[in-house]
Amino acid sequence: MQTIVRVGVDLAKNVLQVHAVDAQGRMVTNRSIQRSKFLAWCAQLPAGCLVAMEACGGAHHWCRQLLRMGLDARMMAAALVAPYRMQGKSGKNDANDAAAICEAASRPQMRFVPVKTPQQQGILCVHRLREGFKEERTACINRIRGLLAEFGVVLPQSPRALRTHLHDILEDATNDIAGAARIALQRALMHWQELNEHLHWALLHKSGPQR
Repeated sequence: MQTIVRVGVDLAKNVLQVHAVDAQGRMVTNRSIQRSKFLAWCAQLPAGCLVAMEACGGAHHWCRQLLRMGLDARMMAAALVAPYRMQGKSGKNDANDAAAICEAASRPQMRFVPVKTPQQQGILCVHRLREGFKEERTACINRIRGLLAEFGVVLPQSPRALRTHLHDILEDATNDIAGAARIALQRALMHWQELNEHLHWALLHKSGPQR
């Protein structure tokens, strides 16, 4: 382990693949390691050893852990790693990917992704949730419009117009909307209102928790 100077790690949920080389670029090991044993394996590496991985789900967490152990943990965009897979697209597997990551990390001009702090990732979580809520709200509005159209009710495209008229439409017993559909549309309206509340929360917390 003490001869290792650079490690490429292919991350996964349960089993991680590592490809390690010495100062001459000769492979020392290419093996799979259980997620629960990965940090213990890394603890045997020499101080300052470069441990590289693709910037994907969980990568920031692993990098922070490795940096605290005194290792040089870095991340790269997957698009920058792909050209270093010697086997090409047809040879994509965990072992080859780990080797490609290890090779890519050795390049002097490689651009690495800065490691985010837990606080930065927390704010990113809020942004991602907000975007998800926006997409869900758009889908909910379109779903309501589609259901209304089944009963011949067509309203202007504006969400405001839909929100303004929907309650009266549901209360109007003279239209052809079936009872079960009225109940379903009421539930959809409640979901819309709930999503608005989630979006309001995300807006308040977009720069971090309020104090």
